[in-house]
Amino acid sequence: MSSTMKPFSHVTGRLLAGAALLAILSAGAVQAQETLRLPIATDFDSFDPDNAFEMDGLAAINNVYEGLVEYVPGSAEIRGLLAKDWSISDDGLTYTFNLVEGASFHDGTPFNAAAVKTSFERRRDSELILSYFLWNVKDIAAPDDKTVVITLGMPQPSLLDSFASPWGPKVISPKALADNGGGKAAGAWLDSNADGTGPFKLTSFERGQGYTLERNDSYYGKAPFFSTIELPLVPDIGQQVLNLQAQETDAVPANYPWAQLASLPPELEAIAAPSTSEIIGFVKPTGPLADPEVLKAFLTAINPATWVADAFGAYGHPAKSVYPEAMLDPVAPVVFPDDLEAAKATVTAKGPVTLTIGISTEESNALGRVGDLLVAQLASIGINATVTILPQGAAFGLKDNPDGPDFYIGKLTPDALHPENQSGIFFASGAPINFYGRGLPEADALLQEAGTLTDITARNALYEKAGHLYFDNGLFIPLVGVDDVVVAPKGLVDLDLRAAYAPGNIDYGSVRWAE
Repeated sequence: MSSTMKPFSHVTGRLLAGAALLAILSAGAVQAQETLRLPIATDFDSFDPDNAFEMDGLAAINNVYEGLVEYVPGSAEIRGLLAKDWSISDDGLTYTFNLVEGASFHDGTPFNAAAVKTSFERRRDSELILSYFLWNVKDIAAPDDKTVVITLGMPQPSLLDSFASPWGPKVISPKALADNGGGKAAGAWLDSNADGTGPFKLTSFERGQGYTLERNDSYYGKAPFFSTIELPLVPDIGQQVLNLQAQETDAVPANYPWAQLASLPPELEAIAAPSTSEIIGFVKPTGPLADPEVLKAFLTAINPATWVADAFGAYGHPAKSVYPEAMLDPVAPVVFPDDLEAAKATVTAKGPVTLTIGISTEESNALGRVGDLLVAQLASIGINATVTILPQGAAFGLKDNPDGPDFYIGKLTPDALHPENQSGIFFASGAPINFYGRGLPEADALLQEAGTLTDITARNALYEKAGHLYFDNGLFIPLVGVDDVVVAPKGLVDLDLRAAYAPGNIDYGSVRWAE
């Protein structure tokens, strides 16, 4: 799992005013530590790699189980994992994967093509949550122990991205599946047990408390530095910070308070990497923002360039498009209107303008500051805005809620780095997380054409054009691109953060203390 990554951005902290200095870890103590302690903020619903949409626990699942391919850390490049190489037929319908030698499952069962076939068929042929990754797979064949042939129903240039996704199909021990009911039925066992080929084994699963992984000494790849990974459940971010400062844990993997990143104690540092996390606004099709003139005034006031530094410091930047830059860096970024006097005049002429900004309760800690800044920006042109916190899960019912907020903001994280994964999940007509159910036929046509192209430049041009249509028509408003930031003691290196992962998912197989 180890690889060379583009250099991270390291930010040297300053001593917090009035805070006590913590003891600096000696080089000898660092080298002696073989246990890495990483808090998780939310508990596991399931450890089943086919049926878990975990966020905090994603790294654990991906270090116990492996797929055929993975993303290179810090990029959208795809490299082999359990597949050493692959080829694609000229018609784009057949993918042939040549498998690695010497891999085995944690139960000692040899890894082979039949195991891939069994695992992929379990995901494809069931009602498990992540079965959609294989929606286009028509046949999975294992002509010999080291070859897997996958046949598609139609060309799908995004297939390898789906396989490289951290939620993509993994290979489970066929013996473990058979011994525990097979297929979907094995999920009862896989919810809290695991049997993969990865560099770590799941050895302790205690819901509500924490989890433990132990190094797989039979791993076919490079041996991990750490022998044990401890994942205590610590829901409160303030407590995570205190635990790190007391050296009871070794990092705050995500959601370290943005305002405190510029004044870290001297023995800590912020490690930042590109992310697909992007804050995007969804505009309600009715209400004050349905008026194009009011919408233009609204966009003038909320221009991210005027407030992003206040919210995220050095770790956020105005979004260039509805696609995160790690996925698609647009030729022509979106441009917000900037005539504040004209915006004020519009609001005055339209009479009192009052609107609501919605944030889900799950994201209230991360986006509360953004909501407050937007309210202040809108007040500067005479719009009276308030922030409303939606109950858990309520955002998914906004399209059927006439009383929903006029502008809903969310931090979106697609499940892979192909633009199809962004547009197909959030923006296309009928997309599952298109919160207000909005769409544009002309944009849908561009997305459909782009999804068939293998030429990346031509593909991206169509996706970018669709993105401009969404922005220009006031459907989806890109606000901020947010870095992945881990706070840890100096000397913890090779975290191998990947843009496609949820924030803070450290690669346990590569991370180590520097010598």
